[in-house]
Amino acid sequence: MDPLIVAVIGLALMSLLMLLGMPIAFTMLAAGLLGNAYLLSVPAATHLAATNVWEQFSSYGLSVIPLFVLMGQFAYRAGTTERLYQAAYTWVGRMPGGLACTTVAASAGFSAICGSNSATTATMGTIAMPEMRRYGYDPALSSGAIAVGGTLGVVIPPSVVLIVIAVQTEQSLLRLFVAAVVPGLILTALFLATIVWMCMRNPALGPLGPQTTWGEKFRALTGVVEALLLFSLVIGGLYMGWFTPTEAGAAGAFGALAIGLVQRSLDFKGIVQSIVESVRISAMVVLLITGAVLFGRFLTVSRLPFELAEWASALPVAPFVILLVVLGIYIVGGMLMDALGFLVVTIPIFFPLGVALGYDPVWYTVILTIVTTMGAVTPPVGVNVFIVHGLAPEIPIHTIFRGVMYFMVSFVLCILMMWVFPVTVTGLPNWMLGAG
Repeated sequence: MDPLIVAVIGLALMSLLMLLGMPIAFTMLAAGLLGNAYLLSVPAATHLAATNVWEQFSSYGLSVIPLFVLMGQFAYRAGTTERLYQAAYTWVGRMPGGLACTTVAASAGFSAICGSNSATTATMGTIAMPEMRRYGYDPALSSGAIAVGGTLGVVIPPSVVLIVIAVQTEQSLLRLFVAAVVPGLILTALFLATIVWMCMRNPALGPLGPQTTWGEKFRALTGVVEALLLFSLVIGGLYMGWFTPTEAGAAGAFGALAIGLVQRSLDFKGIVQSIVESVRISAMVVLLITGAVLFGRFLTVSRLPFELAEWASALPVAPFVILLVVLGIYIVGGMLMDALGFLVVTIPIFFPLGVALGYDPVWYTVILTIVTTMGAVTPPVGVNVFIVHGLAPEIPIHTIFRGVMYFMVSFVLCILMMWVFPVTVTGLPNWMLGAG
């Protein structure tokens, strides 16, 4: 059988297993193992699988993932998130929709020390939902703000998604981190502008918070200091060359632990819970990468990515038309799967295509990440929406999705800005690190 047909059958098998509820990592492992067994041989496939599993689980480069996850867990259980929220509320609570703005701003701050959309959504939802309910906020706006604020965890560094893509595509992790900073800030600003605009048109959606003095505002900034220190330690240390990515993760985790211990806000039980949760999340991510690598080997043997790139390059259409199709695929895929899972599955297919079309790898990676992130809040399987519903089961799913729809224009505007002005992605890393 033609290898390309085998690759298509493998993709169909993987999709079927996902629809049947099998975890994404195992679907990729199964499809990759069976595909390699057919195209090569059973002994070669099992040897390749054993080699890949050993390489991934013993990879020094992947040790960065549990360390960054651990940093976020320590920060959360040390109360850093609550202090961030209170500081943000003191500064922007008086704005129209102030509590919703606070939620988005605090989500951006927590994303800078977390790296996960689901963790950011769950953390901020736990803190913000009772407050917005107490002040009479519209359920659609409050739940929508929590869900879209959580998507910043995938964009703003240190993003676990960017770490995984850097490993998969052998790109500079520091360059990807720096490149995602400006788009993350743009997306945050657009979310805030959406909330303010909506609440100016209809003040009943989000009542004004209490007036605060400048003294109270500046005193509240102490709640931001620790998150800012951690972010500066990690990104600054990477930029200055003090740390490798793994060492930066270790320094960040130690810094978060030290802050919790010095402030006596992190006890032994919290430390144990942080470690257990970090192990669980890290095992899931590493298993995803292992499955993606094995599945990627299968696709490489079948030559599907290369044939697809050559076919697309030869089409009598402008490259941006093909990119539009790819982005459409990522939007739909993100609606059906978790952002990390979908990116891990598709990067071996579509990353070579983007490079073959002449797009900057860093720009292409960041824009794919943001487009896929939209799927975390869109029906039918918006992961963040279901997390918010789990925290507030009295709010119907359709109400949360309606609240999320308010922010879709923000995503579209951010993507258009990145497309029309690529310097928003490539400018900062080129200035700080030189042309890549």
